[in-house]
Amino acid sequence: MKRDFAEELKALKVQAKDVVAMVAAQRMRLERLLLDDREWDAAVWRERYVDHLLVSVLARNLIWQVDNGASLTAVVAFDGELRDIDGELVEVAATDRIRLWHPATVPTEEVGAWRRRVEDLGVVQPFKQAHREVYLLTAAEERTDLYSNRFAGHIIRQHQFAALARGRGWRYRLQGAFDAPDEQAHIQLPQYGLRASLWVDRPWGADDDWNDTGIFNHVLTDQVRFTTDRDAVHLRDVPVRVLSEVLRDVDLFVGVASIGSDPAGQDNGGARRDAWGDYWSSYSFGELGAAAEVRKDLLSRLLPRLAIADVTRIEDRFLVVEGRLRRYRIHLGSGNILMAPNDQYLCIVPGRGEKGADGVMLPFEGDQLLSVILSKAMLLASDDKITDTTITSQIVRP
Repeated sequence: MKRDFAEELKALKVQAKDVVAMVAAQRMRLERLLLDDREWDAAVWRERYVDHLLVSVLARNLIWQVDNGASLTAVVAFDGELRDIDGELVEVAATDRIRLWHPATVPTEEVGAWRRRVEDLGVVQPFKQAHREVYLLTAAEERTDLYSNRFAGHIIRQHQFAALARGRGWRYRLQGAFDAPDEQAHIQLPQYGLRASLWVDRPWGADDDWNDTGIFNHVLTDQVRFTTDRDAVHLRDVPVRVLSEVLRDVDLFVGVASIGSDPAGQDNGGARRDAWGDYWSSYSFGELGAAAEVRKDLLSRLLPRLAIADVTRIEDRFLVVEGRLRRYRIHLGSGNILMAPNDQYLCIVPGRGEKGADGVMLPFEGDQLLSVILSKAMLLASDDKITDTTITSQIVRP
């Protein structure tokens, strides 16, 4: 082919590269529809999504909501036909309106039913939708009224946070030793006339925590606020899906960039080891957040199907693995590990570029930590066969 069809092969490779880039862009655009709440006439929606040669690869694995003016019906179109939660065919009239289904806007029972339906169908959604974390207004946020402290007080790696924020459409300027405190990351939501902001500050006990250019290595998260051009907005007045999506972004920033999610983060060196040690421990093995609760829910149904089912179980906030040498508890929020009988910490750092558990089909893309947790569980289930001395030296008791 290289000899006889050189030009055609070159063109095909260029087109394949373009398709990969376009699919990634379309995946991000589709996910942002969960925030935008756009809708289309049925015919336009079919043309642009379910029947589109490229976008349909993503759109047919998503849940959509059909509004006929009298009722709302959630459907999937994985085979090109619209079917409801029970697999029944749904007829759509030309005047019906269709939008992307959001779990924050429907009852909990419906969310659970769709999760099971997606898993049973073997559908892999391009991003978390049925299994998406939902963030509803809490009693504490009703009391604070104008701001949320739900994700305040986390020590996060600033450069990683900045990259994540920009990738999700937020704006953020790196903060340094020469800046005044209380810098904000923010995202404009013009369709709602709102701006959402996450305040950050320099972390305590880190007066010398900056790189050669004076930029802080870490920052401390503070409150989340919503404002219009002039005024602060009461949290109760923020649309449900907007509040949920913004807080989900902030949870993502914390979950990925927190020093507590770093398996090697226990040793921060110098004075910071004492100042940040308590935070690292409380995050690494503390109460589960929304993302971890979704992992727990999914694992409760996924584990019985796996080869390690007879040596694994879920206990509270941990995935417990009965190895041949020791028992392990993998925290579902951080992926960090404690070993019985003395809760000794086990440091396993995934290799660069490691994707997680091979051969395990998850019903969505985008939760790398879940794959890492499963990969660690499979490794530790056969701990007597591990040959990596950086791991065996921690497992073998003196």
